Amino acid sequence: MAKTLDVVTIGRSSVDLYGHQIGSRLEDISSFAKSVGGCPTNMAIGTARLGLKSAVITRVGAEQMGRFIREQLAREGVDVRGVATDPNRLTALVILAVEDEGVSPMIFYRSDCADMALAPEDVDEELIASARAIVVTGTHFSRPDSNAAQRKAIRIAKANGGKVAFDVDYRPNLWGLAGHADGFERYVKSDRVTEQLKTVLPDCDLIVGTEEEIRIASGVDGVLDSLKAIRAISDATIVLKRGAMGCVVYDGPISDDLEAGIVGQGFPIEVYNVLGAGDAFMSGLLAGWLGGESLETAATWANACGAFAVSRLLCSPEYPTREELDHFLAHGSPTRSLRKDVVLNQIHWATTRRPQAGELMALAIDHRMQLEEVADRLNVDRARIADFKVLAVEAAARVANGRPGFGMLLDSTYGVKALYRAEHHHFWIARPVEQPGSRPLEFDHLLDLGSHLIEWPVDHTIKCLCFYRPDDSDELKARQERELLRLNDAARTVGRELLIEIIAGKHGPLEDDTVATVMARLYDIGIKPDWWKLEPQLSDKAWQRISETIEANDRHCRGIVMLGLEAPEDELTQAFRLARPWPLVKGFAVGRTIFADAAQRWLGGEIDDETAIADMAGRFAALVIAWQESA
Repeated sequence: MAKTLDVVTIGRSSVDLYGHQIGSRLEDISSFAKSVGGCPTNMAIGTARLGLKSAVITRVGAEQMGRFIREQLAREGVDVRGVATDPNRLTALVILAVEDEGVSPMIFYRSDCADMALAPEDVDEELIASARAIVVTGTHFSRPDSNAAQRKAIRIAKANGGKVAFDVDYRPNLWGLAGHADGFERYVKSDRVTEQLKTVLPDCDLIVGTEEEIRIASGVDGVLDSLKAIRAISDATIVLKRGAMGCVVYDGPISDDLEAGIVGQGFPIEVYNVLGAGDAFMSGLLAGWLGGESLETAATWANACGAFAVSRLLCSPEYPTREELDHFLAHGSPTRSLRKDVVLNQIHWATTRRPQAGELMALAIDHRMQLEEVADRLNVDRARIADFKVLAVEAAARVANGRPGFGMLLDSTYGVKALYRAEHHHFWIARPVEQPGSRPLEFDHLLDLGSHLIEWPVDHTIKCLCFYRPDDSDELKARQERELLRLNDAARTVGRELLIEIIAGKHGPLEDDTVATVMARLYDIGIKPDWWKLEPQLSDKAWQRISETIEANDRHCRGIVMLGLEAPEDELTQAFRLARPWPLVKGFAVGRTIFADAAQRWLGGEIDDETAIADMAGRFAALVIAWQESA
């Protein structure tokens, strides 16, 4: 059978809740970060990020946490055909904290959980046969059905020329050998565990474990004697993980010198959180081992991936991508705390964020000041603005008709109800944080950006308008840049995409290099927004310079959307034609051209809801057609 997959991992799949308060007892943790966890599931994500075609065989519950795992695996590019949904059991849960360096208490909520109910019928022969290698994991040999499932996978893999890797993954309390409070306990001697694991070793091509795991798998106390005992019954390549000391790989007879093996390059870094480091290590090892690299190179990649994991908080979300790993191997890091490396963090962010449609056509109705002026002039309660924005969502939905690539800009002042409605249509959504019309930039009632932004849905984009010109005074530039730097830091800290809107033409002439100069300055001070929102440019040369600026500073930038500035439709059509030849211009986000007339008449009581919706939908649809026909 053709090998369409590189690796299939088998076993645990959980939702991990990591305490945000570092250096705190688990009893005192007040907030948590949610991520996908479980040894084989982490490895499936880790290897996918490094370019392998991976799949995982596991079970999740028929509930929100199970769907979270499945959706995240799919986003990471992991094949989910082997993820079974168990209607009778809950998805496993783990609660963790970083209490001290190398000390991370955890509680496993796994009583009759979904993944431990894995059974032989969950192992699809075709899926296993299509893989170059499988990874079996220690915990799933602890129960009869999951044990039988993994042994079935081994038989199928070997029958079809696949390799078998074994991550010992020993957690004593998952074998019933330690109490609920002892989730961090790494070693309890057990003849029962050894008996079970020892029978797996002869079938393996790769065996990976810590010193404690090598001992439990062999049943022998000394590390060197344990390695020799394993070699006596298995020809597998053995990888001994040694924490901060890296690893030693044994690909032949075991000598009397524990150090007499293959050693990859080590990476001395600060240990921040050891949880998940072994799974990151295994991901790098598998990428090298299956990629045809030397064992020394595979060990180096494994050590590097482990270094990323121990220097960051979460498990799989923190594992490096191929580009990130390559950069680290080539350039290293100026800091031992990789989570503080600005360049690596930007690569990590840009290569792991959620997928986005290739173009973006958005109805922008995040306006506050302009709609307040209309309501005040008509002597209408400003509260009605909120209802009008709901109508705008309906108008956008009619035009989108379920198609990808559509979005809305909505605010938190009058747009809360509209935001709820927009979520139902799966729009790309951006929300403003600037105080309307402010120059210098001020944030709209947001003294503490981070605590406010953390409340936003994870797929909402932060939008900030800044009136900025290259010829502004040094004082004005300094104040604006200070606020934009604060925002950039907040966006990365809370994991939200950032759109920066620059309007330079309102306070002076718009020359060919005006906007490009502003963008270059913001890049120079370390701001790399995911999106730019720019006013229509007056020449092809201006778009060229803007594109060159982005390409020189951030090849991961999602692109540019054009704003409208209340221009008539025919003027925007001309602007589209000028901008469209430049690949970085992905679409538009236009507001008053679409809604201004309807807002005036609806707030004034001249038209009803349906007429307002139809009017906005017609104008939005016309711009969509103009954009698409300008290609």
